[in-house]
Amino acid sequence: MDRILDMRPKDLVKLDGKQLLDSIRAAEGRTIICEILCPVMPLLFDVTNAELVAAFGADIILLNFYDTQKPAIFGITPQEGESPIEAVKRLSGRAVGVNLEPVDPNKEVLGQRSILEPGRIATRETMRRAYEQGAQIITLTGNPKTGVSNDQIERAIREAREELGDRIIIIAGKMHSAGTGGEMSEGIVNKSVIGSFLNAGADIILLPAPGTVPGITLEFVKEMGDFIHQRGGMLLTTIGTSQEGSDGDTVKSIALYAKMAGADCHHIGDAGYTGIAVPENIMTYSVAIRGRRHTYRRMAMRG
Repeated sequence: MDRILDMRPKDLVKLDGKQLLDSIRAAEGRTIICEILCPVMPLLFDVTNAELVAAFGADIILLNFYDTQKPAIFGITPQEGESPIEAVKRLSGRAVGVNLEPVDPNKEVLGQRSILEPGRIATRETMRRAYEQGAQIITLTGNPKTGVSNDQIERAIREAREELGDRIIIIAGKMHSAGTGGEMSEGIVNKSVIGSFLNAGADIILLPAPGTVPGITLEFVKEMGDFIHQRGGMLLTTIGTSQEGSDGDTVKSIALYAKMAGADCHHIGDAGYTGIAVPENIMTYSVAIRGRRHTYRRMAMRG
């Protein structure tokens, strides 16, 4: 399988889970995943946020707040017979994933709990719907104040694998505590949790990038990353704490620390401006981890 670095848009959108996973692995830590918020008006009004992050260097687009039961993305009008996810692929030429949230109603939440639409909660039905609508990746994680727990993430991994086999990539983990009491700083994750996720069938483990969550250091992420790699998994480091809206020097530092920690792929969140990272920071991050040549090629490729 070719490296995702070298794949043209027309090929990226056709990859199944195993093929996409192999292409990420072959790229050796040079894959960019950009998140966009589905209900938010595009930053540029008549150009979708999916197209914008693609233009600034994203390889994969991750849809947040995507409702599998009432699928819609602000600014995108699917063609006849086309799902919103398929429309994103057509417009952007990028692989597409969906966030689904394994909510734990029994977990204490810091602040007022966010109540999710049923189509956003990770269940067998919503995961199958996401796949049928065109998703190549399901990310099992939690937004703030949702009360997502590691126990429920593990449950959802098993269900996703049973339902969909290796036709889809399963990413699992928390970018921050998701408002869950008792899961702050390094309490978000440990080797026991990671082992349970991998045993349940996760392909990629999601960890906060160094410096994005209090107490999450380069040394800690490197230790967890080594543990993941020793067990055949891959590591995704994430910016899920609005630092996608920071200055360029901060973004470059996070990028290099994430690469030192062993990240196989790099996530940039949707809260730089509401619904999308600061576009220049996507390019800044990309140049830091893979240089101008691969960044500009990804930005320029259209067919």
